[in-house]
Amino acid sequence: MTSNQVEQIKRMKNEFTRFMLMYKFALNELETKIEILKEEFHFLHDYNPIEHTKSRLKSPESIINKLYRKGGDITFHSIKSNIKDIAGLRITCSFISDIYRISDMLKNQRDLKVLEVKDYIKNPKPNGYRSLHLLVEVPVFMSDREEHVCVEIQIRTIAMDFWASLEHKIYYKYNQSVPTNLLRELKEAADSATALDQKMESLHREIAVVKEEQVDNIEENLTQLIINNQKFSIPESLLSLMGNDQNDSKNIK
Repeated sequence: MTSNQVEQIKRMKNEFTRFMLMYKFALNELETKIEILKEEFHFLHDYNPIEHTKSRLKSPESIINKLYRKGGDITFHSIKSNIKDIAGLRITCSFISDIYRISDMLKNQRDLKVLEVKDYIKNPKPNGYRSLHLLVEVPVFMSDREEHVCVEIQIRTIAMDFWASLEHKIYYKYNQSVPTNLLRELKEAADSATALDQKMESLHREIAVVKEEQVDNIEENLTQLIINNQKFSIPESLLSLMGNDQNDSKNIK
């Protein structure tokens, strides 16, 4: 191998590394946003709708194979234009209503551009698959440029996620040729998962009503802050000031 060939390979490797890093950084940006939301819900709301998240980057081999299937040229521009799911983020929730709540919060973030929404909850796939897919464009600031990178976000309940994981394992085991009886049982399992989600959603609404009626220990809770495992008491002077502010605003009205 000549020195020119070695240099060319190094240059190509660096370019591909840079290309993949853009998607990694885009995922990092989104994961930070989700962590901020989780902390906000932890401190300011009754419960956190985000159970857990999982991110992944497609391997170079998977990217090239998908590009071949789509008939695209092997260029960075072609990869970016033809393959929108190189970076993926999955958000798992407890309840169906949480899915749309989180989706709305992400849509309202000004630096995220929503390119496409696929609602497989209201319109499930024939095999029973249910999830909400968002294709978003994330700004990534490199050392010498700003890139806009596509990331696919999947938001689903625990039941939907369990079913999708099982379905993926079965298709992998049978190399896409799943026996008809298993396909039928998978669809039945998807229907059962849907029924479970609907029941849990109903229970969730009932619990919310009960919580609204509970006022025990509210005084103590209102004068205490816990941040980073440290407990802080709100000073009386601040509480007094806040009370005066509210009275002033009422007088203005």
